[in-house]
Amino acid sequence: MQEITRRQFIATATLTTGFALAVKPISAAVISTDSKGLVAGAVKIPVKDGEIPAYRAAPSKGSNFPIVLVIQEIFGVHEHIQDVCRRFAKLGYIAIAPELFIRQGDVSKLSNIDEIRPVVAKVPDAQVLSDLDATVAWAVKSAKGNANKLAITGFCWGGRITWLYSAHNPQVKAGVAWYGRLVGNSTELTPKHPVDIASSLTVPVLGLYGGKDTGIPLETVEQIRERLKSSSSKSEIIVYPDAPHAFFADYRPSYREKEAKDGWKRLQAWFKQHGVSA
Repeated sequence: MQEITRRQFIATATLTTGFALAVKPISAAVISTDSKGLVAGAVKIPVKDGEIPAYRAAPSKGSNFPIVLVIQEIFGVHEHIQDVCRRFAKLGYIAIAPELFIRQGDVSKLSNIDEIRPVVAKVPDAQVLSDLDATVAWAVKSAKGNANKLAITGFCWGGRITWLYSAHNPQVKAGVAWYGRLVGNSTELTPKHPVDIASSLTVPVLGLYGGKDTGIPLETVEQIRERLKSSSSKSEIIVYPDAPHAFFADYRPSYREKEAKDGWKRLQAWFKQHGVSA
């Protein structure tokens, strides 16, 4: 896929509707959350070089909502991520999922993961962290969000970003990382990985991992668990022994209902414990 130029990015950035092409057919276990009592849909987030699309969901009544950033998987902000935002909104949060790959390409229209990976590989961490800063600012200024109640959660690619943003922005009160990659090579685009920031982390992050995740070796999970011991963050790691990668993704064959429900309960308790509940 040809990289989108800055001018094209500003002119053509739109939010995905439905599920990403690469994840079809959709599992019968898919969860669908309605928008009754919510304000939900596409918004534009002002960023340094224009605007990026995002999905936001919030209660239709009230204000001063706790904010939760919902960070996408490799498939972008498609229907599953949008549904997760609505689930948070039903709990009283404003949940926002910005399209963090949009400058590099629209991954939702690509037919398989092998086409998606080269697009995502071009996304600089610095760009992502800056866009998330802008998203928080928008939530406070334009969407009735409470800057003092900020949380983040992310899945797969977004799990890694959850760790990194929690290290980047000390205003985050709590993070929950679902099976995010923990180690990697230091490059210009990805200078640090979760293991590199773990010992200096101050924000409490709950890491949820699968014991049968073939992409995230358990030794790397143990590596970050060990490094977190020297941090002041009081972060925790949970490993579900029989769970594969993407066990929360109810639209995919990898979904494991028991572990997904337990993780969701743990997330809510973690946010409440650290003062980020509605």
